[in-house]
Amino acid sequence: MAEIKYDIIEKLGVIGEGSKGWKKEVNIISWNGRKAKLDIRDWDEDNEKMGKGITLSKDELKALKSLLNSFEVEDLDI
Repeated sequence: MAEIKYDIIEKLGVIGEGSKGWKKEVNIISWNGRKAKLDIRDWDEDNEKMGKGITLSKDELKALKSLLNSFEVEDLDI
């Protein structure tokens, strides 16, 4: 299996924590030397191990922000 290289450019914040202490973080990350993207995923305490996540380009992030602003979170049945 090829090694995945990543560089956390900026830590934007933590949006949750799992029962095993891993934190769901929002970061700006460059994967394998590519252009940085917004990344949301679970990380261990030292940011050495990671869970599955999602990466978003600037255009995808703009679309997500617009979508999230189009409804009230309190109105959702979740």
